[in-house]
Amino acid sequence: MNQSAIPFNRPHLAGAELDLIEQAVLGLHTSGDGPFTRQASRLLESATGTARALLTTSCTHALEMSAVLLDLREGDEVILPSFTFVSTANAIVMRGATPVFVDIRPDTLNLDEQLVEAAITPRTRGLIAVHYAGVACEMDTLQAIAERNGLWLVEDNAHGLNGRYRGRPLGSFGELATLSFHETKNVHCGEGGALLVNDSALVERAEVLREKGTNRSQFFRGQVDKYTWVDVGSSWLLADLLAAYLVGQLEALDDIQARRHGIWDRYAHELRPWAADNGVSLPFVPEECDHPAHLFYVLMPTLEIRQAFIEHLAARGVQAVFHYVPLHSSPGGRRFGRSLDDCPITGDVSDRLVRLPLYAGLTEQECDRVVEAATEFECRL
Repeated sequence: MNQSAIPFNRPHLAGAELDLIEQAVLGLHTSGDGPFTRQASRLLESATGTARALLTTSCTHALEMSAVLLDLREGDEVILPSFTFVSTANAIVMRGATPVFVDIRPDTLNLDEQLVEAAITPRTRGLIAVHYAGVACEMDTLQAIAERNGLWLVEDNAHGLNGRYRGRPLGSFGELATLSFHETKNVHCGEGGALLVNDSALVERAEVLREKGTNRSQFFRGQVDKYTWVDVGSSWLLADLLAAYLVGQLEALDDIQARRHGIWDRYAHELRPWAADNGVSLPFVPEECDHPAHLFYVLMPTLEIRQAFIEHLAARGVQAVFHYVPLHSSPGGRRFGRSLDDCPITGDVSDRLVRLPLYAGLTEQECDRVVEAATEFECRL
C-alpha cells in the first residue's frame, strides 16, 4: 500500500481554535484589538515577561514597526546576520537605512558576536539578534556591545517563543522583540506576529504607530476625550478572528512544546550514529540555552550531497527543505546593504543545511519513516 507523503510542515490544531473563532464571530467584534487580542496579549506578556505585547499582522510588520519606533532614518546603519529571512533586512531598507551583514557562528548559526564591533561605524544605530532555530544568541556579549556603543538592540525572535537564555525568556532582552505566528511556527494563526515592547518608555508610541498614527488606544482607555492623528503609523492590527485562533494555540503551548521536544529529541538521538558515520552535523545547543524545538536541521558535507539527500528523502515520501539564501550576496543585499567580508560561514551553511519535518502532529510512525529514510542515505565523501 502506498504511504502518504510526509510534508515538511503541517499546521497543528490544538483543539479549541474553531470554538474560539465562533465565539469571536458571535461576539460581533472581529476586527483588531477585541477581547481575544487582549487575551492573547496577556498570555504573551506572561510567557515572555515583556512590558507590552502588541499583536500584529506578521512578524514582518512587527520588524517594520520597530524600525519606525526607533526612528531609523536614511544614512543610519543596523548590524544583523546575513543568515536570516529577508524581512529582517527589509525593515531597515524601507526606512532608507543600510543593513550591515555580519557572518554567523559555525556552531549555533547565530550572529557571531565576536565580529560585531568591527562592523560598527559612526552611523551605526543598532543591532538585530536573530535567534536561529530558537537557540539564543550570546546575549550577554551583545547587550554589553550595545550598551558600550550606545546602540539599541532588537531581537528577531520569530523562531524563539518559549526559548530561554540563562533561564530568561527570549524576547525579553532587547528594547524591542518580534514574534511570528506564521503557520510554520510552533504557535500559529495562519499569518500573524507580535511586537514585544520591553522599554516601557516606548509603549505609548508603539500603540499610536500600530493604530494608524492615532491615539485611539488612549481614547478607549478614557485618557483623552477624542482620538486624532498624532504621529506616523499604519494598520498593523491583527483581526480578532485570528487572535481567537491564536488564543487556542497559546493555551495549549505546554502540550505543543512537549510534542515538538519529543520529536526533536528523537531525531537527535536516532540520527547521531548515522551522522557520525557520514560526516553530517546535527544542531548544537549551548548549555545556557533552552531551545523551543522549532526546527531540526542537518548539515550535509557538501552542496551536491545536500541536493542528493533532499532528492533521496523525496523519493521515499519525505519532504525536506533547505533554508536561507545569504542576504549579503543576494541582488537586494548588494544593492541596499554592505558587509565586512564574504561571510564565509553563512555561505557554507546555506549550501549544506537541510530541515527535516517537525510539527506537533507528526506521528510516531511518520517519525519512524523520516529516520529510516535519512539513515538509508550514505554520503559519498
